[in-house]
Amino acid sequence: MVEKGWVSRWTQRWMGKALAMMALFVLGIASFAGPAEAITKIALRDIEANPCPAEMAEGSVTSDGSGRPADCYLISGVATNTTSKVVYDADVFGRVYDKSHNSVMENRTRLGLIPEVPPGDTEFAIRISVPASLEPPLILEQFRSSGFGSAVRLSLPGSDFDNDFENDEDF
Repeated sequence: MVEKGWVSRWTQRWMGKALAMMALFVLGIASFAGPAEAITKIALRDIEANPCPAEMAEGSVTSDGSGRPADCYLISGVATNTTSKVVYDADVFGRVYDKSHNSVMENRTRLGLIPEVPPGDTEFAIRISVPASLEPPLILEQFRSSGFGSAVRLSLPGSDFDNDFENDEDF
């Protein structure tokens, strides 16, 4: 015959150990999560598309891998950061159409990024390539941008990959 008090003590010990293991599991998962960074919206204005300078446009081909000739354009404007902190890696989204309002970049609205947007106004320019057969001028619509309170890192600790493209000789 089993005593009632012995069974309840055993159950209490087992439950205590199970709860401790679950707590360790939750703490372990939480330690892998990075800090939560809020996405900050960046206002864009004075958006325009102009042909690239000749040295930048030389050898332009479409980005679909076909090797067809392309025209190079710089989409430029002013980004306004209304916060008191620098915003990093601000993605720029928008729709680009030709003169007949045909989509220039089908199924693609992310056009590039602004690496840093300090508080206030910052001028930016993003290079895009469009098929040479499209009729200018380009029509720009629905432009918006958002970024992060700290730089987004592309590498893992200990990896050889570095995302500092601005200082890389190969780019």
